[in-house]
Amino acid sequence: MKILTWRAISRIVLMNSSCLAMHLYFRGKGEAGFSCPPVIEVFGSGFDLFSIIIIRCIFCSLVSFFFSSHFPARDLKRNKIRTLLDNQFSGCWSLRKLFLQNNKIRVISPKAFAGLSQLRMLFLSHNRISRLLPHTFEDLNRLEWLILDNNRIARITPATFSGLRSLYFLYMLNNSLAKIPDGSLCTETPKLSWLELEGNRIRAVRGAIFQQCRELTVLVLRRNRLQWIQSGAFSGLSRLVELDLSLNGLDELPPSLFRGLAALQQLNISYNPLKEICPSQFESLPQLLSLSLEGLEIPNIHNVTFRGLANLSHIYFKKFQYCSSAPHVRSCKPNTDGISSFEHLLANIILRVFVWVIACITCLGNLCVICMRSCVVTESSAHTMAIKSLCCADSLMGIYLFVIGAFDLKYSGEYNRHAQGWMASMPCQLVGSLAMLSSEVSVLLLTYMTLEKYFSIVFPFSYRRAGRRQTASVLAAIWLLGLSLSVVPLCCKESFGNYYGRNGVCFPLQSELGERPSARGFSTTIYLGLNLAAFITIVFAYTGMFYSIRITTCRTAESSVCPRDVAIAKRFFFIVFTDALCWIPIFLLKLLSLLQVEIPGTITSWVVIFILPINSALNPILYTITTAPFQEKVKGCLHVRRPELSSRQSFMLVVL
Repeated sequence: MKILTWRAISRIVLMNSSCLAMHLYFRGKGEAGFSCPPVIEVFGSGFDLFSIIIIRCIFCSLVSFFFSSHFPARDLKRNKIRTLLDNQFSGCWSLRKLFLQNNKIRVISPKAFAGLSQLRMLFLSHNRISRLLPHTFEDLNRLEWLILDNNRIARITPATFSGLRSLYFLYMLNNSLAKIPDGSLCTETPKLSWLELEGNRIRAVRGAIFQQCRELTVLVLRRNRLQWIQSGAFSGLSRLVELDLSLNGLDELPPSLFRGLAALQQLNISYNPLKEICPSQFESLPQLLSLSLEGLEIPNIHNVTFRGLANLSHIYFKKFQYCSSAPHVRSCKPNTDGISSFEHLLANIILRVFVWVIACITCLGNLCVICMRSCVVTESSAHTMAIKSLCCADSLMGIYLFVIGAFDLKYSGEYNRHAQGWMASMPCQLVGSLAMLSSEVSVLLLTYMTLEKYFSIVFPFSYRRAGRRQTASVLAAIWLLGLSLSVVPLCCKESFGNYYGRNGVCFPLQSELGERPSARGFSTTIYLGLNLAAFITIVFAYTGMFYSIRITTCRTAESSVCPRDVAIAKRFFFIVFTDALCWIPIFLLKLLSLLQVEIPGTITSWVVIFILPINSALNPILYTITTAPFQEKVKGCLHVRRPELSSRQSFMLVVL
């Protein structure tokens, strides 16, 4: 370390004299004061920094005898200070602001700030302070702001702040406090108005902590580890205006927790694992203007909970459906979940129109195929039975869309008044299970039909096709399995909760943070287990069929190999493509929701109305109308009827 010589000392004095002259010049011009550069920038890091500081402060004290009002602040931030020794600033008694943030301070001696009786603001943020000894700030009886954020302070006591009779603002964001002292925190700080304790490790708040904090207006306990707050802990805070308890571990709030907070205007209890909210929880808050309940599942929500909050103007929920419980509040957020809005079950006009269009196409297409298959006799009655069963399953999806469209019309213009009741109602549960039944039976039937076709093409001689009775047994088993999967969430409410009533369209695609483990496991098993396995099976089966047909045609060396291969490839491609178009978005949606990726509700609504029914609408075309055998049968029937019609016409002409 370099030794300070008289030459260096004279340099310090000269520098401060120049700074003083510049400062007075700018002040005389009515401009902002001129600040000297940090000493570390002038002398480098080799000199004893505190010797320099002491000399500067001695000079400061000499000059301040004549110009005390011109030296209100000292800026020592962003240096390499590690320790504050006793009487470190004894010569700087006129300081009003001291900036020591962004250093490497670990230790503060008990008398480090001795003599700074005029200090108003002290900034010690972004250091490495782990402990504050009692009476450290004893001489700072005029200090108003104490900034201690982003340190490592693990423990404080009332004696830590002794002498701070004028302290107004105490900022201790992002420290390591595990508890607040048992005695009143405001014993030594009677004028404390703003207390910021965000980002610590506080686990409990006891009743006596804020007992003497009568001037406290803002209390922030956000992002701690709070699990328990004693009843009456805030009862003495009659002037408290803002209270933030968000992002903690509170699973229960005492019914009388907010009693005595008559002046409270902003309350935030968002993102706590609360199981319920007492109906009388907020009745003692007549002046409340803003209430944040984001991230909270409130199964027992009721109008009574917010009825007494006459001045409430802003409220924030997890679900927009909860807004129906606070109809008198001017601003309620969110005002939509992407699927529904305050006015409509289906928020988007395109969805409101196309839900009817797709429902009609799905139902009419499948009913048409059922009728045509019944009228046109084919060689394989077992295959016809499977196709009819598939059409019945797909028709259920059309019925589901009709019901959603009908209730959208019923609640048009006032949906939010009925949202909670609709999602908890039996019609919503039944229509949701109907959609689940349709999709699962359809997937299982397509898989069965694909495997049947695969074995008959790839192993034509060794495989024996299923007969009518065997096919009927398989179809019955598929319908029974699909029915079981759709009804289980209805029968086990305790395990699944309101499984189908998570949104206005009554179809559970997304996993939520508060979802019950059994419900999450059930939906994951269906979508990422059963359905994904079925989709992969269909893709590989059609790939194997095309390869087998290609090998066979190459061996026979037919002249029409290329056109036939192209036709088969096109048909197989469209079958696999429609399955992929339907299920891949659903697989991705489910996977992302399991990973807790936030998915806009708008995507869910478009998936349910447009993507989920794709197979139901196109299956009649792909598996019946476009097949060559079926087209030949229809043409044959038409050719048979045409001669009959022409003979009747000629007979009538002869008679006439």
